[in-house]
Amino acid sequence: MARELWPFMLASAVGLVPFTIYSTFLVSIAEVSEGSVAALGQLRGLGGLAALAVGTALAPFIDRVRKERAAAAGLVVLAVSAALGAGGEFLLLAAFCLLVGGGTAVLNPALTAAAADRFSSEAAAGRAATLITATQSFTALLAAPLVALPAMVWGWQGDLWAVTALCSGLALYFLLRLGRRAPGGPHGDEETQQDRPGYLASFRLLAGLPGVIPLLCVAMLRTAAFMGYLAYLAAFYDERFGLTPSTFALVWTLSGASFFVGNLLAGRLLSADRHTASTDRLMTIALFVALVALVGVFLSRSLYVALPLTAMIGVGHATVAACVTTSLVRRCGNLRGTALSINAAGMSFGVFLGAGAGGIGLAAGGYPGTAAALGGLTLVALVFARLAGRSAATAGK
Repeated sequence: MARELWPFMLASAVGLVPFTIYSTFLVSIAEVSEGSVAALGQLRGLGGLAALAVGTALAPFIDRVRKERAAAAGLVVLAVSAALGAGGEFLLLAAFCLLVGGGTAVLNPALTAAAADRFSSEAAAGRAATLITATQSFTALLAAPLVALPAMVWGWQGDLWAVTALCSGLALYFLLRLGRRAPGGPHGDEETQQDRPGYLASFRLLAGLPGVIPLLCVAMLRTAAFMGYLAYLAAFYDERFGLTPSTFALVWTLSGASFFVGNLLAGRLLSADRHTASTDRLMTIALFVALVALVGVFLSRSLYVALPLTAMIGVGHATVAACVTTSLVRRCGNLRGTALSINAAGMSFGVFLGAGAGGIGLAAGGYPGTAAALGGLTLVALVFARLAGRSAATAGK
């Protein structure tokens, strides 16, 4: 499967690189642009807002064009954004953040849906989709050192020009080589435009599918809890255990590796499971494990207790992410592109929700307050997971 999907996996990995470069070299970028680190850091929020707006607005169109072409369009936007960002001026960097957010909002769901469409069975389609998300989590783990080493030769601006070249080449590849009809995919392009639902009808049909709305809520709330937890994890380990940034990098690697392994193994497990109810049960168990581990981390006083709990959180959230992706691919049929696009937009909103909720909890009650706030989000996600399971069970009767 990986041999067939390598272009999709590579493109999904490249989509994470621009913001990785921006975060890694934020201080250097601030010096070149003559702006403050705080101001430039806030610019990244524009990317999240753009992803939310573009992902929601263009969601139905993902299923109305060839998904490879949609992916190519997203890659072209990323290529343009990286070229603008290399200019180093404040306004160009603002445009960079907006375009990266909008480009990835198109690229990621298009790649995930296109990968799933290339396989006829639901099990294989679900595994293909989770393989793309596992690649993204693995890239997030390795991207920082991968962009730092070349930058020693050509600087962060050279990194962005390299992204421009790579995205342009991949976009051309998708247009020339992957524009062919997907081999055996049940939801490929054999449908005519007349057979496809209209813009508003796509949303109505999606909302009518059993369990889809609760699944989208699970994804948004899970992302909020996890990203809020990651936002304050370094500060927590510093204050509670006195870890330096260099030492904390090992903790971050542990968290990222756990997420990658959990996502990959859950995808393999779910690929052999054709019963939606089993997927929903696994999602519920994983959310409960993530909830207990998250509260345990922020209350722990021992590093030897916090570290395995940190790994458990990564595995739990990765499993939930794989369950949501697999369920959406299976339940949404020829609307899977629309569903995955809305899902991506909801997760973009979840990033802001989680950071805000975690900050409020920290201000109100310290790290136990953060645990309560983010644990509350996870608990609500657990409720929606149960609703998704019941909806599927009711529809199956």
